[in-house]
Amino acid sequence: MSMGTNRQAAKMTVLYERLSRDDALQGESLSIANQKQILEAYAEQNGFKPYLHLADDGRAGTQWDRPGWQQLVGMVERDEVGAILVKTMDRMGRDYLRMGLYREMFKERGIRLVAVSEGFDSFTSEDDFTPFKEIISEYYARDTSRKIKAVAHAKGSAGKPLSYNAIYGYRKSPGDKNAWLVDGEAAAVVKRIFAMAMDGMGPYQIARRLCAGKVEKPSAYFARTRGWKFDGKGDSPYAWNGGTVRNILSKPEYCGKTVNFRTVKPSFKSKKFQYRDKSEWKVFDGTHPEIISERTFEAARALLGTPRRPSACGEANPLTGLLFCHECGKKMYNSRQAKTHYTEKRFGREYRHKTADFYTCSTYSLSKGVFDDKCSQHYIRTEAVRRLALRAIQSVCAYARDNRDEFAAKIREESEIRHEDAAKAGRRKLAQNQKRAAELDRLFRKTYEDNASGKLSDKRFGQLSAEYEREQSDLEAQSGQLAARIAAFVEDSEKSAQFIELARRYTEYDELTTPILNSFIEKIVVHEADKSSGERVQDVDIYFRFIGQFAPPREERAPADGELAAQEHLRAKRARQREANRRWYAKKKAVQPGESPEPAPEETAAKAGAGQGKHAEREARRRERKRNWARQDRAKKAAATASATA
Repeated sequence: MSMGTNRQAAKMTVLYERLSRDDALQGESLSIANQKQILEAYAEQNGFKPYLHLADDGRAGTQWDRPGWQQLVGMVERDEVGAILVKTMDRMGRDYLRMGLYREMFKERGIRLVAVSEGFDSFTSEDDFTPFKEIISEYYARDTSRKIKAVAHAKGSAGKPLSYNAIYGYRKSPGDKNAWLVDGEAAAVVKRIFAMAMDGMGPYQIARRLCAGKVEKPSAYFARTRGWKFDGKGDSPYAWNGGTVRNILSKPEYCGKTVNFRTVKPSFKSKKFQYRDKSEWKVFDGTHPEIISERTFEAARALLGTPRRPSACGEANPLTGLLFCHECGKKMYNSRQAKTHYTEKRFGREYRHKTADFYTCSTYSLSKGVFDDKCSQHYIRTEAVRRLALRAIQSVCAYARDNRDEFAAKIREESEIRHEDAAKAGRRKLAQNQKRAAELDRLFRKTYEDNASGKLSDKRFGQLSAEYEREQSDLEAQSGQLAARIAAFVEDSEKSAQFIELARRYTEYDELTTPILNSFIEKIVVHEADKSSGERVQDVDIYFRFIGQFAPPREERAPADGELAAQEHLRAKRARQREANRRWYAKKKAVQPGESPEPAPEETAAKAGAGQGKHAEREARRRERKRNWARQDRAKKAAATASATA
């Protein structure tokens, strides 16, 4: 045993082992058990006692937050380590900069570093070549990372899932690790979450409902069914949070899709991921069974964009997030004002509650009195919007169910290709263009060969190549237009079929429920009211899912006598109200600010007499109430005295 070992005999010797997933592919020679055996034998033979094993299994050398390594560094800082034994230097790490810093730290503290298989001993060996070994070790990690990325990219481009485990709601097939099967118990919870989202509930409301229903959160469910370690840190297995619910509601995988390349790591040394833009994702349809239909998923995802917070008047308004201002295009704010009125009775009060529920433009509400380009109010009552939406859904659904072919034709009216025959002709023309483009490629190659061999002059070659390129460019532009028109025709056909299927699901309903509203309505655009005709007239545009704005043809019919009488009565009532409002505003304008009108003397005397009479009546009622309360108090005291005497 050397002199350096004698000086460090009072301190602990650490035998450090590490194995990453990449190193495990090299075989048994780098296994944790084999490293322990080699290091123990060396420590026994050379008197490195007492010793302690610290290991990191499944940890990459480019990561320095390894538990075993952090424990070793902590012991070094507390001056508890006399020597460190590793099988090879790359077991400590594969970052040559940090390795150099740690080696200098060990040298300053007098810690002996030994790499058994490489014959390196910091007390007896020169370390001039050690930095180059560390650079080679880091290069190995970089090269391995590059190869793993290439394999993952090929796998992801082929439509296979890149995640190690199936998401909540699915499980991996026993026979094929790239195939996902529906996990019945978890899939039922996923369906319940989407159903509550369609009912207008937000992520945190859904989380509270699941917690109250004692539903296991995903981590607890995986711990019970897959044997994973539950890292709840003392939390309840039913403690759902809004972030988990929002994550489930935003995963297209529940529609049977595989989504790859969502994230990327900036460096092989980093563990942090950066989210890619959605245009860089690769999405593959129909790779596994669906749990949620795509229309339900799209509707639920659209509802996530607007918070629905319950107000003091009760539950959140389901129309929030669907109403938009026509002028500025911004969302409209919901305002619900609870007003309490009461009527006096003989011995108390009877309360009557009334709620004002309406929507106004958010730009108007936020910029009121601040910006010059503020929008107008766009006031509309919630009751009116719900009535219009229910009437529109009922009429469009009835027309779609009873006139399927005519409904599909009307949906395609805005498309450039309106008939199936035209679509077939477009497909034939597209195939001809593609065939001609391939033929032009062959002709261009033949022309180039003739020019290179001297059979064709350079001038003639230039003319022919320019004509070929011009024709090919025209064909590409024409083919792009045809493909877009054909795609529009197919999309219109699919939209009409999806809406008809949705209309068949809801056949009879007299009330606008939240699921029906969110299933049919995409948005509602509110115009500013027009009062130029003397009546308040307001346009409201309703856009349906899949088909946009649609108005079924109306049958003209003469109104009945009762309807005419009701309309005439309503017009007369509005006219009287407008006249009363006009007189009130005229009277208000006649009085200047700071002044009071001077009524006639006889009018003043009449008002004074009427006021005195009303005051006398109120005083009489007040005195009568006080006498009644006094009689009640005396009766209660007499009853209590009689009961005590008995």
